[in-house]
Amino acid sequence: MPPRLLRYSELDLAAWDACVAEAREVVPYACSWWLQATTGRWEASVEVEAGTGRYLSVLPLPTKWRLRGREVYQPAFTQQLGLLTLPESQFSDVLLHLRQLPKRYAHFYTQLNDQTPLPSALLPLTGQTRTTYHLPLHPEYAALHAGYTADYRRRLRQNNELPLPLTVSPASSVDEMLVLFKQYTGEVAGLKNRHYQQLRALFAALQHHNQALPLEVRAPETGELLAAALFVRFRTRLIYLFAAASPAGKKVAAPLLLLDYVIQRHAGTPSLVLDFEGGMIKSIARFFANFGATPVPYAALSFTQRPWYLQWIR
Repeated sequence: MPPRLLRYSELDLAAWDACVAEAREVVPYACSWWLQATTGRWEASVEVEAGTGRYLSVLPLPTKWRLRGREVYQPAFTQQLGLLTLPESQFSDVLLHLRQLPKRYAHFYTQLNDQTPLPSALLPLTGQTRTTYHLPLHPEYAALHAGYTADYRRRLRQNNELPLPLTVSPASSVDEMLVLFKQYTGEVAGLKNRHYQQLRALFAALQHHNQALPLEVRAPETGELLAAALFVRFRTRLIYLFAAASPAGKKVAAPLLLLDYVIQRHAGTPSLVLDFEGGMIKSIARFFANFGATPVPYAALSFTQRPWYLQWIR
């Protein structure tokens, strides 16, 4: 059965999440509860199996109204979406789903996942090639540690030699982390109050599904929060979703300790990949690369209402 455009009220969320959980593409951002926390409601192009009602492929389309009309957009805390498919899908080409969309969006922007090949017919609509950084975690920690830059290995060694070394511990909530981020980074990052509310809702959902790993580093003498991060474990992905650090925390390499902790804890896990979820800013890309991570591209599609692009696709 060809894909159909479904409104949020028409979606079978149980079938949706079953498809996301089994899809060839590992994309936690496409889980219904993730989208509910970050966008509330969404439309989607869905391939439904006749007779069973199973969803064989889904293309999430978060939408909102603007003065110029209805838009598809990329929600906050949602690095990638794109097409997710089961092996039985007959429509595993994202172009076949886009062909089903009516001329209903004044503007369209979506970031595909890094596991979806981009059809050549869509290249004129690619807003840009974006980059994230991946580090496969199947090697043992000693091998991964050897892949760090010499400076990172030195700073970790120096911390371990302190009378009171900094340590990483689980965090009970994200509230202090958000305060820290808002104080030192929030204005530059452009986050509004609604974004912090979305992240709190997402954290609650991640906790409910046992996928949240919130961590922190505190000053041993004072208990001051120096750095914190929220990691997400979903199938074969470990995602560095959100982080904050004070100037004092950066000075003592607290963010480095957080990442080294999760790498050490998950080292030797077959098929697991740490997605640093970023790399478009050079200084941040360099920080990730210093752990031995490598760049991975993914595409962003963007177009504004004009003669529907399928008129020139042959």
